[in-house]
This record gives sequence, structure tokens and C-alpha cells, in this order.
Amino acid sequence: MRSDEVKKGHQRTPHRSLFRATGLVDEDFNKPFIGVANSYIEIIPGHFFLDRVSKIIKEEIKANGCVPFEFNTIGVDDGIAMGHDGMLFSLPSREIIANSIETVMNAHKLDAMIAIPNCDKIVPGMIMGALRVDVPTIFVSGGPMKKGHTKDGTPIDLATAFEAVGKHEAGEMTDEELNDIECNACPSGGSCSGMFTANSMNTLMEVMGIALPGNGTILALTKEREALYRQAARRICDIAKDSAKTEQFKLRNILNENAVKNAFAVDMAMGGSSNTVLHMLAIAKEADVNFNLEDINIISKKVSHIAKISPSLSTVHMEDINRAGGVNAVMREMTKRGDSVLLDNLTITGETVFEKIKDAYIKDTDVIHTIDNPYSKVGGLAILYGNLAEEGAVIKTAGIIGNRVFTGTAVCFDGQQEAIDGILEGKVKAGNVVVIRYEGPKGGPGMQEMLAPTSLIMGMGLGAKVALITDGRFSGATRGASIGHVSPEAAEGGLIGIVKDGDEIHIDVDQYILSVNLTEEEIAKRKAAFVPLKKEIKSKWLRQYRALVTNASNGAILKTDLF
Repeated sequence: MRSDEVKKGHQRTPHRSLFRATGLVDEDFNKPFIGVANSYIEIIPGHFFLDRVSKIIKEEIKANGCVPFEFNTIGVDDGIAMGHDGMLFSLPSREIIANSIETVMNAHKLDAMIAIPNCDKIVPGMIMGALRVDVPTIFVSGGPMKKGHTKDGTPIDLATAFEAVGKHEAGEMTDEELNDIECNACPSGGSCSGMFTANSMNTLMEVMGIALPGNGTILALTKEREALYRQAARRICDIAKDSAKTEQFKLRNILNENAVKNAFAVDMAMGGSSNTVLHMLAIAKEADVNFNLEDINIISKKVSHIAKISPSLSTVHMEDINRAGGVNAVMREMTKRGDSVLLDNLTITGETVFEKIKDAYIKDTDVIHTIDNPYSKVGGLAILYGNLAEEGAVIKTAGIIGNRVFTGTAVCFDGQQEAIDGILEGKVKAGNVVVIRYEGPKGGPGMQEMLAPTSLIMGMGLGAKVALITDGRFSGATRGASIGHVSPEAAEGGLIGIVKDGDEIHIDVDQYILSVNLTEEEIAKRKAAFVPLKKEIKSKWLRQYRALVTNASNGAILKTDLF
């Protein structure tokens, strides 16, 4: 066992003495040591109950002949951090989480791991750290939140609350109606109930085979979810007690190139968050998988978009997907269209992808459409290129309101708060392309989510009449013609930094185009005079991050070799 390095032989007498101080006894030193990486934190609705989850998992690990050691990571609630400078810390937290997983697991030579994430950057951070450790690992999330309802029974969620602010600002919603939404949009613990970033990533872990079936859709705080926790604990012990299985189920043997491609395919079939692009690129690099941004459009052409979930369709939430057959049903339906799902990949259960999904079927075709009745014959994400995005930009096509081709005049803002102020002051009109720059990984720094401005635009009735582009990113709750991750970003000299008010910007989603209609001479003239802004940042961590981070086309990973 890997843990023998810290517990076997007379030279490890002091090590065993320290272990005994934590409660271990003689027989424990012959058992596998299982890391239980928890992301319990009281300020995040998807995480405040995870202390109870870890108790269940540790109880089951002990009952199955292994020794659990729980440790924690940090977490940031993107919704609470939204719309102020707290959001600068969200994406950087991914790197802290990855580093903490690598640190604890390798410092103590633990044999295997169960990771308990749920929301936002915590899922990819844990995956990235686990890939560095490369021991058998099962991810079991806290689970999605129930959808909320207004007093009249209308289904609502966090996206409703953000868009309600715009409606209230436009005079289309009363104080009482706004309060009704505030009090009911998030009715329980769990990751926000739509196909936002958290549930997108929890679903993709299931697709990649590193989480058990149901991980993405079984509701939090239910008996069904508890059964999943116990099943995960039993399975990790089954693997850890068998040396052959321990070798077979190392994380990199499961999360490989085929798993990454399957993740992107299902993400596009279900219209997942655009943030999954950022995170899956980073995960692919940690797994040493050769996958690049341009590969996404190749996959998209093979995938039909067959499930719309909030925010793309406000009446459908994760609990509805679970009732309709879950992620396995989506994947099984996808197999009816060629090679969109790679079926021979190993999963943590010991089954191949094919064996895992072969008996699944759609139980409600109004929720999960058939391959013959898709929302679109191409996937729900696209990568756009052009002089405004030489290294690519991302759009969640599943969330587009209005036309897929749009030409409009630029209204430029050097930061999210400036954009929010401008939108509220009426500077954005029908026919505009809102440009928000200096919000990329380096320029932010930290790549803020633009949910506040996009929600204001939707709430003010401009969703189908304007487009928005940014070198920042979007919440999974964003909808509309919103294009993010523009690379190169303004802070590194990208063309988005020299766009001026009134410039004509052209977007064609089906042709994968994002460009500004300027002559080469005009572009050269502006570039010659361009000096990117560099914000004053007090935070030492954010200054470190700015110095090390790459742009969004590289997954915003940190440089590790500087010389």
C-alpha cells in the first residue's frame, strides 16, 4: 500500500505514535488509509451540510475495513461574491483547492480518496488536484437543490432572482414580487437547481466515470443521496483493499482523452455552462490530454442538443432530469447518433461506459428530447474566432435569445462595475454590442462572472436586442447572446482592448465568427498607440495570480515553469 511509506517498519515508530494520537490502534496499520476531501463551509448553500455527508462516508469506510482521514478545502460562493470585487477571488480559488488536495494527499501518502465537492470552482479544483496525486478517487457531490416556486406556483431559481433585479429596475416588478422571489428562489441546501456551473460539472464527473450514476441529478438532502454516499464509500474500500484494483483504477486511467471528449459531448447535449470549457481545458492539461479549444466545434457537429434546463428553459431543473432518466438516459440517447459518445472507456464502477448506460432510457420526452426531436442538431456550446478572438471565444448557444447572427455597434466598458452603471443609466440600447474588457484572468485579475450585467439586460427586456462580449466569463445562470473568454484578453494586448464606441461588431454563431469591422490600417494605427490598463490590486494573492495565470484559451491555468 502507498501508505506503508508512513506506517510500516521500525523507522516509522514516531509516525505511528502520531497516528495513535489521533485514535488509531494496532489493527488499523494494516488497513488502507482513505483521504476524505471535504469542502464543507457554512456560507455556501451547496456545502453547509457536507459535514453530515462526511460523517456518513467515514462511517461506511470504517465499516468496510479502511481508515478514513477527513480534511477540508476552501470554497467561494459565486452567487454571494457576484457583482463586487469578491468575485475576483472565485476562479483563483480553484488553484488553492487543487494545491490543497495535492498537498495533503501526497504529504501523508494516503492510498485512495473520496472527494466531496458540490459548487462552482470547487469541483474542478478537486479534480485537478486529484489528477496530480493519481490514486483511486471517487467524487460524490452534495447534490442539486430543489427548484423554488413563487406564491402562484411558478418554478424559479437563482437565475430568476438575478433577472428580477433588472425587471425591478425597469419598473416591471413590485417590491412585493421581488421579495417573493428572494424568499423562495433557493428553498433548500444543494447546488443551485439549474444547469449552472456547479451542476454542469457534477454531471460531467458522472459522464467521465469518476462519480457514480446519479451524482449530477439526485437531489441533495434525500435518502437517495445518502445511499449514493454509502455506495461510493463501499466502492472506494473495495478498490483500496485490492492491489490490482488500486493500480487499475488510478484516476488517470479513467479520466483520459476519451473521458474528456465524452464530457464535452454530453455538456453540449445538455446545454451546460460555458464555464465548463474553462474548467475542462484545465482538467485536460492536468491529465496530460491533448485537447484544444478548436476541438470543441468538431465535437459539437456530432452532437444534438436534446435537453434544455434552466436558465435555458425556466421550467426544467435538475430534479426533472433525474425523473426523466438522468444523465445515463441522455448518453444512451446520444449513442443513436454515430460516435458522439465513446463507449469503451472504463468507469470507477468497473463497467465501461457502454455497460453503464446500456439499459437506460428516457422516461419523459418532454424533458429529455429524443435524437429525432432535438432542440438543435448541433451542440449547445460553440467557439468563435475572428480578429476579435484570434485564440477563441465561447458562447453558450443553448442560451441564445433571438438570432444567431448579430451585427451591432459597440458600447465599451473597462470593467464590470462600469458596465452595470452604464446599463442602469440607459447607455445600452437595442442594436448595441456591449463590450466589457479588463475582466480576463490577468486583467481582472481573476476573470469575474458577468451575471449581473447579463441579468440586467434580460430583466430590462433587451435580451434578444443586444449582444455582449467580454474577456471575462459568465455564470452558468447567464442566458442571451453572451460571448465570453475572449482571447487574447485586453490586459495582454488583445484586440478587444482597442475597440471603440460605435465600432461595428459582427457575430455569426453558425459560422463561428466574432470580428470587428475595421481595416487593417486602422487596427495597426490603434495598436501602435495602445497601452493596456493595469489595475491597482492590494491583494497579495491576486498579484501572485496575475503574474502566473494564462489566458482563457489555456483554461486559465497557472504557469509552473518561469525560467
